[in-house]
Amino acid sequence: MWSRIIEPGRNCFENSAVEESGVCVDGAEYYAAFYRAALKARRYIIISGWQFDSEVSLVRGPEAMRAKREVTLLKFLDSLCRRNPELRVYMLAWDFSIIFMHEREWMQEVVFNWSTSERLFFRFDSKHAIGASQHQKYAVIDGAIAFLGGMDFAAGRWDDRRHLARNPQRTDPDGRRYAPYHDMQAYFSGPLVRALSMMFEERWRLSAGNEINLPAPLEGDYLPAGIGTPILARKAALSRTQGKTFFRPDGPVKEIRALFLDAIRAARRLVYMESQYFSSHAIYRALTERMEDVSAPGLDIVVVLPEKPHALVEELSVGLLQTRILSLLRQTAKRHGHSLGFYYSAAPGEDGDEVPVYIHSKIMIVDDRFLTVGSANATNRSMGLDSEINVSWEACSQADLSLVRSIREFRAGLLLEYIGTDSGVDVKRLRKPGGLVEYLDYLADTGLYRLHRHDMSNYLAGNEILKVIDELLMDPERAVIEENVFEIFSPDVSSAFSEGMSLFRKYLSRKRAG
Repeated sequence: MWSRIIEPGRNCFENSAVEESGVCVDGAEYYAAFYRAALKARRYIIISGWQFDSEVSLVRGPEAMRAKREVTLLKFLDSLCRRNPELRVYMLAWDFSIIFMHEREWMQEVVFNWSTSERLFFRFDSKHAIGASQHQKYAVIDGAIAFLGGMDFAAGRWDDRRHLARNPQRTDPDGRRYAPYHDMQAYFSGPLVRALSMMFEERWRLSAGNEINLPAPLEGDYLPAGIGTPILARKAALSRTQGKTFFRPDGPVKEIRALFLDAIRAARRLVYMESQYFSSHAIYRALTERMEDVSAPGLDIVVVLPEKPHALVEELSVGLLQTRILSLLRQTAKRHGHSLGFYYSAAPGEDGDEVPVYIHSKIMIVDDRFLTVGSANATNRSMGLDSEINVSWEACSQADLSLVRSIREFRAGLLLEYIGTDSGVDVKRLRKPGGLVEYLDYLADTGLYRLHRHDMSNYLAGNEILKVIDELLMDPERAVIEENVFEIFSPDVSSAFSEGMSLFRKYLSRKRAG
């Protein structure tokens, strides 16, 4: 019997049965799976995202040539609505910061709403904490199947598991080629799906000012054959991050933060993580405390990251803090006898050059008995400020050995993806938690594989002024109003302020109603 990690009311808001579940690794698997499942939609499709691009291709290559429907996102969804008069599509996107304006498709409300079926609805969501982003990425079809993880239907996200240095199918709608890109999206069917639909209904009401009432889940086989990597579980849990806002009486919600910390504390042999960034103070402290616990056994800790950030804004927002945190963790591991490895993967290119694979996935595995996949990075923002959603599976006893085996095979498959081949690789050693870092270091040091040790360098690390900006402004864990109003003011003043805001919201509602 293992100690339980998932605890409703503490680190998740729903822990329900699932019929089938698993993970689609990389865009080729997820986009195609969504496309095939959406073809079977009868009543509704809901999609939440950080970013959308209307012309991103969902299927490519031979499958696109064989497709009988449109294959680009907006035309595909529009065609489904026009073919089926009972179908409705709802899309909710982050009302993004001006910082990302050059990366976004312009006039999306016009593009998505005015040129499509009257039963396709697109909205921007700005009802999040001050300074936060709406970062939840999921889709639900007829309440029967859900997809949830780190992937948006956006330009520059699609790739297959080969992660070739050059791939003619890996192009943006404008024909621009981009580097290898790694991500993942979980899928599940069964009662848990309804909780995700209800969460979408609430967010739509807050963002759009009107309600939608999604119909009861429909029955049917929506899962495409051979979809992703199965995770053999009977239950799964949903966890959120939600910064404190003026728009909701509750909050902040930090279930994902508690989930990560509880999982790390429960670790006995292995902590495996993939993240776009690694800058969370809370996760750093949890790993440090676990490594300093002399009563607990030694750990293998594996962290897979991008070789470097995509852009300067990312370097500023988390790069400096990440460099310091990884260095401190390495020192702690060495001091207390734990094995800690940071890695990135690079595809061999032309003329002997290497093209790093950009890691965008957000997962954690503990002892091959716990797995969480979602939108939350290992950053301060994802632990307390941005809106995030994760799904998790846990084996609680020896009766769940099939779940343990499926998580282990999933992890080994990911490592082989980063290594690039199974030729000359002892796959049995990849499956074993013990000695994993030692073996990965050996493979990286041979220079024969795609896997590389991460040197944790940061070209801005010496700038003292940017260190202050980095810690205080770019990657906060709490919302501005949570810090400035609900902690600086006395409890009496905070209570009065909350009551006043509630009255003000009621006044606005009456005024809108005429």
